[in-house]
Amino acid sequence: MTTLLYDGSFDGLFTAIFEVFEYRYKDVEIASRERFHQENIFAEIHEVITQNDKSERVLNKLEQSIGKSGIHELLKVYLSEESDLEQLILSAVRQSIKHPEENILQNYADNDILKISKISKSVSRERHRMTAFVRFEKMQDGVFFAKIDPDFNVVPLIRKHFKDRYQDQKWMIYDLRRNYGLLYDLEICDFFYPEEKLDLNKYQQKFHDEEQNYQTLWQRYFTKTNIIERKNLKLHIQHVPRRYWKYLTEKN
Repeated sequence: MTTLLYDGSFDGLFTAIFEVFEYRYKDVEIASRERFHQENIFAEIHEVITQNDKSERVLNKLEQSIGKSGIHELLKVYLSEESDLEQLILSAVRQSIKHPEENILQNYADNDILKISKISKSVSRERHRMTAFVRFEKMQDGVFFAKIDPDFNVVPLIRKHFKDRYQDQKWMIYDLRRNYGLLYDLEICDFFYPEEKLDLNKYQQKFHDEEQNYQTLWQRYFTKTNIIERKNLKLHIQHVPRRYWKYLTEKN
């Protein structure tokens, strides 16, 4: 068994996949350095150095058979953070190279492809919920700030949505679980990586003076428009799962 260790990046993963074929490895696994725990002391370790040209060669080859939509589906698998994501993506690449004339991602009879499809749909649902449930709060410096805690690493997938929708104001979206986020300054929308995690105890102290008033107004509106006789908690939870409530202004 040969274990290829990569830096955890998307390009790093596809560099590792390139080297699987370059060195003709058969019995092989790919793992990020951060999550790797060596169980087999006799396993050979191959250190992968991320090279964009190698990654692009694999992605360009893949695109010819599975298209850009297929690449996007594999990206969702990567962002899912599933423990076997590397093996699933490697399996898809191997099958695509073996059957270059087919879109192998439509072969649901294969267990790996079926799992890729299920993961992709789950990540897509989480991405959709993040676009619906994000609540911005105005801070003292005038920046609108939102905190999220998604099950999957969907921040890269919501970047375009919020950049297109909120072009006239500065905003930040911060992933509490992964300690990074998006920052838009009216010109550039880019990722940011703070040195320390957000201190929720001090968070509200940085609110703009108007923010608490707006939150109170929104909560009153939400309460007044609620029709008790038509309350259907089961349906409500189906569309707005409880795990999102802690960050919804109207639920506080």
